[in-house]
Amino acid sequence: MKAVIQRVSKAVVTIDQKIVANINNGLLVLLGIVEEDTQEDINWLVNKIANCRIFSDENQVMNYSLIDTKGDAIVVSQFTLHASTKKGNRPSYIKAAKPDFAIPLYNQFVNTFETVLGKSIQTGQFGADMKIELLNDGPVTIIIDSKNKE
Repeated sequence: MKAVIQRVSKAVVTIDQKIVANINNGLLVLLGIVEEDTQEDINWLVNKIANCRIFSDENQVMNYSLIDTKGDAIVVSQFTLHASTKKGNRPSYIKAAKPDFAIPLYNQFVNTFETVLGKSIQTGQFGADMKIELLNDGPVTIIIDSKNKE
């Protein structure tokens, strides 16, 4: 399971010209799932994201987590995070989990994240053509992979 987390001052997800998610001051989480992912990957990744100290304290030092700031989050599925560009110029997405496997794991990720944060989070819509607007704060963008825990 791979996530790109972006600290945002604002993020909006639109589907068919309708806003489906809208936050200020929090995290936009782009989530990629592979067939090998399990609840263990979800637990590890959710805890890493929720507790990652990437929000500034009163001295402008990144000492606070999403939990500390009580910030909001949007989680958007993004199979393209598992693109392979090894051969040719057209990325291959063969590593990305198929919807019948990925959708339940995506929903489990969202539910686990909500439990850890103690509040509801917003989402995109799995498989939809989404337009995402964001104002990256910092900019702060971090890639976290549950299979490569560095």
